[in-house]
Amino acid sequence: MTSTRRTLIGGAAALSLAPMTRVRAQGRTKLTIGVLTDLSGTYRDNTGPLSVAATRLAAEEMRPHLDCDLEVISADHQNKPDVAASIARQWFDSGVDVAADVPTSSVALAVAQVARDKDKLMLNASAAASALTEDQCSPNTVVWSFDTYENAVSTGGSMMAQGFKSWFFITANYAFGQSLEDLTSAVVKKGGGEIKGVVRYPSPDTTDFSSYLAQAQASGATVVGFANAGLDTENCIKQAAEFGLNKTMKLAPLLMFIQNPHSLGTQICGGLTTTETFYWDMNDRTRAFTKRLLANFKENNYPNQAHASSYSSTLHYLKAVRAMGGAAAKKSGRAVVAKMKALPTDDDAFGPGAVRADGRGAFPAYLFEVKTPAESKSEWDLYKLLRTTPASEVLHPLNPKCNFPVG
Repeated sequence: MTSTRRTLIGGAAALSLAPMTRVRAQGRTKLTIGVLTDLSGTYRDNTGPLSVAATRLAAEEMRPHLDCDLEVISADHQNKPDVAASIARQWFDSGVDVAADVPTSSVALAVAQVARDKDKLMLNASAAASALTEDQCSPNTVVWSFDTYENAVSTGGSMMAQGFKSWFFITANYAFGQSLEDLTSAVVKKGGGEIKGVVRYPSPDTTDFSSYLAQAQASGATVVGFANAGLDTENCIKQAAEFGLNKTMKLAPLLMFIQNPHSLGTQICGGLTTTETFYWDMNDRTRAFTKRLLANFKENNYPNQAHASSYSSTLHYLKAVRAMGGAAAKKSGRAVVAKMKALPTDDDAFGPGAVRADGRGAFPAYLFEVKTPAESKSEWDLYKLLRTTPASEVLHPLNPKCNFPVG
């Protein structure tokens, strides 16, 4: 079944380039947004098809307000930086203007460089490494609503405030996992805590975490921090529960999406805390956005902060295009990003916000607790809000070298 899915996706990716050859009205500018995402791997449900649908929804809502033609295409980057960079380069050379979504931090860092070299845009909705707006920042990159710094401060800081001060980390050994571990370790040490141990495993090739969990249990730590995401997070939580580790240690998934407790169930995940910048049932506006998004989506999946970011970042990009005009927007991705920073943001997914000079979106972070079976009233009724932290407290300090022009 996996082989068939990959074959179909590969064909879809190839066909996605075909629309760029369509004839359009003479003299009318055309903008193309390429959703470069995980359509077959560990982050498929966290990003993937629903991120494509979210991007298309934003495009449909803005299309009547633009003076240019607009198209959305998609491709599977297979969570491989070289594959992603090759697709992005081909896209940009063929007239695509934006690489959107771009999960997996190592992939996003590679695509960001291609976008900068070609003066195109990367609208990042789901890669979390804070390096994207710090030491590897770019005037052509926007990182919408979350990163590793935010999760370290919100989730890690919450654990520390509750008195859980000795930690053991199980870390995915790539850019995102290492960043999340390093930043959370800094929060722990700053609060007077102690790191009892760290194990880093190859991802996505690891599914058995039993030996790592045994090391965590033997370390004497009070918290085991999972510096990973997607199916890796699910496997860690599930296997920790099977070993009874959740009875003796505090489990701290440092990046968990609503898909994880939905998959594992509230019996296993009830009581766990997580940080997201979006929850579908937060208010009337988030519910309205979710209803529009799922109206024609056939899979049983609800939006998380990554899906919402695909919608919101695309919508704001197109608002900048409307302000500049399509022809001007086509000339320079850097100029469009500068315009995005100059305009305030506001939409049903996130409400009002802003984009900083370094390209980082400025939105509050919400600390949620997963509901217990007794508390959850429906299939996707999974979170209750514990704390809201303003953007000013969860955004990393602005790196002076990343203070790019706004205008």
